[in-house]
Amino acid sequence: MLKVTFHGAAREVTGSMHLLEADGMQVVLDCGLFQGRRLDTEKKNRAFPSDPAKLHSVVLSHAHIDHCGRLPLLVKRGFTGRIHATPATRDLCALMLADSAHIQAEDARYINRKRTRANEPPIDSLYGEDDVAEALRLFHTVAHGRYFWITKRLKARFHECGHMLGASSVELVYSPPGGGKPVRLVFTGDIGRFGIPILRDPQPLIECDYLIAESTYGGRRHPPTSDLDGQLVEVVQDTVARGGKVIIPAFSVGRTQSIVYALHRLESEGLIPRIPVFVDSPLSADATEVFRVHPELFDKEAREFQRLKGDILGSKRCTYVRDAEESKRLNRRRKPCIIISASGMCETGRIVHHLHNNIQSPKNTIMIVGFQAAHTLGRRIVEGDSQVHIFGKKHKVRAKVVVLNGFSAHADRDELRRLVKPLAQRCRAAFLVHGETDQMEVMAETMRADGFVRVEMPAAGDRCELNGKQG
Repeated sequence: MLKVTFHGAAREVTGSMHLLEADGMQVVLDCGLFQGRRLDTEKKNRAFPSDPAKLHSVVLSHAHIDHCGRLPLLVKRGFTGRIHATPATRDLCALMLADSAHIQAEDARYINRKRTRANEPPIDSLYGEDDVAEALRLFHTVAHGRYFWITKRLKARFHECGHMLGASSVELVYSPPGGGKPVRLVFTGDIGRFGIPILRDPQPLIECDYLIAESTYGGRRHPPTSDLDGQLVEVVQDTVARGGKVIIPAFSVGRTQSIVYALHRLESEGLIPRIPVFVDSPLSADATEVFRVHPELFDKEAREFQRLKGDILGSKRCTYVRDAEESKRLNRRRKPCIIISASGMCETGRIVHHLHNNIQSPKNTIMIVGFQAAHTLGRRIVEGDSQVHIFGKKHKVRAKVVVLNGFSAHADRDELRRLVKPLAQRCRAAFLVHGETDQMEVMAETMRADGFVRVEMPAAGDRCELNGKQG
């Protein structure tokens, strides 16, 4: 009997984790970090649905921190099994998890200063660099399209899903004892868009008995990807005319590389002026190197551009900033430029300093290019707050705010429907995860209209036997 317990990204967007149980063994799909308000996420990040030492293995869909960010804590708590992932996912996790360990240490120091003043005992950081190193030793890499055995009765296969370099949907096949009919479960991971720069389009989902599907934008339509170039040209030209800077909060992995590639193409075609472009993030610089060693994952257009230009990721087109002092000097620049900096939700990292220094000038543009989780600084900017708190101080939002959802790495309502609808006839039950409730409800209604007989929105802790019976 195959059972699933939904632990993370259940009626929310971060902390992806789902526990599978079969034949006395336990396997988790993803092991992500919860993100948002520190007080809300601290307790959730330290809790697991099962004793890590008893887990058999992890199947990891991709390297975004809300999907992989608790792997070192899992290891710290006693996990010694395999972590199955694609080669590019493993390479990116080496960077993402090391960066996360640094952030965990900084957060612990910040919290402990407050606890000391309140005469409270200190807390430990979630994990450290040694835990990251131990986690990386447990990775077992498998290319897209190849079956691999997790247990004697459970096998899996990764399929390209277009979300980020190496990202995958996961097909799992469980063969019950006694020769019964195999049960096929598909976990979509995070599904990418069609026509997004650099990466190939998502592959069709495999027909299945059960589906665990992301729903981040299950009720929203993005602008067509064909509009992206024109929108980006307009933002750059408009900001340059005002004599300002374009400040772009962007995830270090995926979004940053897509934007750099787009700017490189537009400048090469003479559609935008040649102004300085700065990628202000050591992690983004390192992640770009991982992209360079995995050209096999590029789409046809990106490979052709690379053949003509030698480098799609702008080694000659832009400056990758590693040094902290060089980053600070960017805030003293008065001429137009473009600054792309992490983190994508504006909660940590150098982007917070750039917003602190630039958000109050009407010359500048804040260009939001990705999903902003609830309660983050990025979300408050998107929602049009007239003032925001940065470093504990109020800042009036005088900069122009532009949201380009077309750059999102998440499929929208129509793209999700395009991939999910063909599964309706066979699928016995679908479970929507990785989405806020309003988006899930629209997607569930659409799926029922398309013929799905059972669509659920499980809460954290909900458990189901994958034979049609609710637990």
